Amino acid sequence: MKMTTLFGRILMVWTILSCQEGFAQSSSGQAVALQNTPNGKIIYAWYTAWSKNDWNSLEQVLATGFTFSSPVDDHINVKVVKERCWPNASNIDRFEIEKFAVNGDEAFVISKGWNKAGKLLRNTDYFRIKDGKIQAYECFFGPGINFPNSGK
Repeated sequence: MKMTTLFGRILMVWTILSCQEGFAQSSSGQAVALQNTPNGKIIYAWYTAWSKNDWNSLEQVLATGFTFSSPVDDHINVKVVKERCWPNASNIDRFEIEKFAVNGDEAFVISKGWNKAGKLLRNTDYFRIKDGKIQAYECFFGPGINFPNSGK
């Protein structure tokens, strides 16, 4: 991913989260609030599938042509996600939604999760929804952040 694209998306996250108080949630009810948005149920299903290690549920919310991007993955397809990323799901304990902003078919979510050893991981996630399914997912994290399989 180009650095200009990354910085542009980060700026957009900041702008959306700071300007749309009606959509930004920070209380303990953030997961419930996310589920009450038009596309929130789909996004919530993403986190649930990862924390329950349920590939079949995850596939149900992915659109044809789905792509996954992160600082180490550039628009990889479902097959590569299953091979490269999905093995991490077996070590995820849970996720907590800290804040989110939904704008039509786009959403940003700041989440924290814990692996089964209790180590924290934090992400800022961008979702693009198309026809009720996740068309694209981009995960933003930085150096020093734990991955689900670190610190077993």
